[in-house]
Amino acid sequence: KSCSAMDVLVASKINALNGTTVKISCTFTSCYKMDVTKFAMNWTYQESLNDTEELFMTYYKKKGMVPLRSERFAERVTFAGNLDKNDLSITLSDVQLVDEGFYNCYVRNPPDRIQGHGVIQLIVVTELPPPRDSTIAVAIGASVGGALALLILSMVVVKCLRRHRKQELISEEKMEEEGKLEAEGVAEEGTK
Repeated sequence: KSCSAMDVLVASKINALNGTTVKISCTFTSCYKMDVTKFAMNWTYQESLNDTEELFMTYYKKKGMVPLRSERFAERVTFAGNLDKNDLSITLSDVQLVDEGFYNCYVRNPPDRIQGHGVIQLIVVTELPPPRDSTIAVAIGASVGGALALLILSMVVVKCLRRHRKQELISEEKMEEEGKLEAEGVAEEGTK
């Protein structure tokens, strides 16, 4: 049967709430069943894509997946996958803002010649604000909205008043002119 090359499946971006536990998934497909004596895999961390990679978990023939001593993660990283199912996922507990960055999942499954590589960007969000704050935000929003509505309304009213005044002025001028004409007509008749 034809078989596709090694492929590593990851979510390109994961959001995690500060202080919670997050699962960083990585699975792979390969034409070959995993040979535990030749299989190799590394998890590395980078603060940004230009930074050096920090190895924090690897695969050992006899021990399987082992978290390495890491100042950054200490005891917070555990293997959460299943090698029989080609699942190399990990969990990171008590997520901190400093954990933000890029997580690389590297896989070698000989005799597959391709090294699989997945990159996951972890974004750490801080606690959602308590509901109290949101009501204040809504109140501010409403008052700003209200002020805007009043402003628009007053502008419209001013415009209408001005237009009204102009019409009054025009009609007064007309009346004056008509009055003049009448007066002149009267004068002309008087001179005859």
